[in-house]
Amino acid sequence: MALFDAVDIIRTKRDGGVLTPDQIDWTIDAYTKGVVKDEQMAALAMAIFLRGMDRAEIARWTDAMIRSGARMDFSSIGKPTADKHSTGGVGDKITLPLAPLVACFGVAVPQLSGRGLGHTGGTLDKLEAIPGWRAQLSNEEIMTQLGSGCGAVICAAGSGLAPADKKLYALRDITSTVESIALIASSIMSKKIAEGTGALVLDVKVGSGAFMKDIDAARELARTMVDLGRDAGVATRALLTDMSVPLGRKIGNALEVEESVEVLAGGGPADVVELTCELARNMLELAGVHDADVEAALADGRAMDRWRAMISEQGGDPDAPMPRAAHTHQVLAEADGTIAEMDALSVGVASWRLGAGRAVKEDPVQAGAGIEIHAKPGERVTKGQPILTLHTDDEWRIDRALEALSGGIGIADGVELEQRRVVLETIS
Repeated sequence: MALFDAVDIIRTKRDGGVLTPDQIDWTIDAYTKGVVKDEQMAALAMAIFLRGMDRAEIARWTDAMIRSGARMDFSSIGKPTADKHSTGGVGDKITLPLAPLVACFGVAVPQLSGRGLGHTGGTLDKLEAIPGWRAQLSNEEIMTQLGSGCGAVICAAGSGLAPADKKLYALRDITSTVESIALIASSIMSKKIAEGTGALVLDVKVGSGAFMKDIDAARELARTMVDLGRDAGVATRALLTDMSVPLGRKIGNALEVEESVEVLAGGGPADVVELTCELARNMLELAGVHDADVEAALADGRAMDRWRAMISEQGGDPDAPMPRAAHTHQVLAEADGTIAEMDALSVGVASWRLGAGRAVKEDPVQAGAGIEIHAKPGERVTKGQPILTLHTDDEWRIDRALEALSGGIGIADGVELEQRRVVLETIS
């Protein structure tokens, strides 16, 4: 491999130049090995944030991160594979009912997931609210669960997958370079391609509670990731979905597990059910299964059976009661009228402050903390009626959560809201 100077590479991108394939390969390899230091990669990440990358650069950057580690291979399990990735939101528990639902139709779901940071929740944090459930599995355990087991696994990614991304992700978080479309796309897709899935559906959130606030930016991110997937031979499709309002009616770890079980039992909030079914149909289509009646699998108990098996196979007790927070506080309607606004970011930050999320990756989370939503936009309330119930183990957190909610919920009289669409666009 050719040798380069990190300062020259930083200068090239700082001045708006295009990095060559050899420069990118060297940079990722040298950073993984510690030759390029964090402060140098931080400078390069900021240059990329400000100057961007063209499609060829992003593709090579992604490929170099994949090649920094191992790749998984599911060809031996004898089933097609499909996965889903969400860019993160408030109340986004979709992975929990989705994985067992898709597995009902003979498509294995290797869902390697992460933890929450800031106002967006993490799938592993939610599932760890279930007593006994394990996030860390060996490759052999993953293969067995996908093959002869329930057909779906939700677990932590091994350290061997795209280790360059793991280093760079942590650095971006503390250098204000998270929102770069080039860096977001390459981060997500390097892990998903290295994971070895045959099909991938991307849930790109748009709105106040998402990283992408603007639909044009979300569209660009989705297009970039779909192109990266296809270039790597992975059947890829993206759905742009609304995150201006929290998804579902329960926000927080144990609370979101409860709501997921409601969906698997044939109930649950309409928006959660709609998005779960739409993502399932897309995953199954890309994996070669057409015209699947996913709603029937929720209604007749098949998806619930897969859920129970998935939780049990990872050491969890699907019948165990969920943890409860020590303190609750109700937020009451201040007037009669219709809920006209419920800002997803405000609710997400409030849940985080109650203890459901973390500020840095080392922070613990409270299993029972979070928010129950009793009335959402378009629904009538009367003065004094509960709109939200806050849950926390630390009573002192409630005032800080209420500060986050200030101005985030609006009540109006005589207002008519447009019908909210959960899925805004499909990009394939």
